[in-house]
Amino acid sequence: MQQLTFQLDRDHVELNQLLKLTGLCDSGGAGKMLVASGEVRVDGQRELRKTCKIHAGQTVRLGDVEIRVL
Repeated sequence: MQQLTFQLDRDHVELNQLLKLTGLCDSGGAGKMLVASGEVRVDGQRELRKTCKIHAGQTVRLGDVEIRVL
């Protein structure tokens, strides 16, 4: 499993934007499609809200890539 870290510079980041900012997709729109597909998990639970607010301490997983938000 590949592990990435993302350093948050504000209170939260939207899930679709996090996928874009970490390079897992090319755009926020592509991130929304990934979330809608049911492939994304936040803290182990499937997340279908495209603009779900992700805060420091949470973990996002897409396939074999895990993102730890700091």
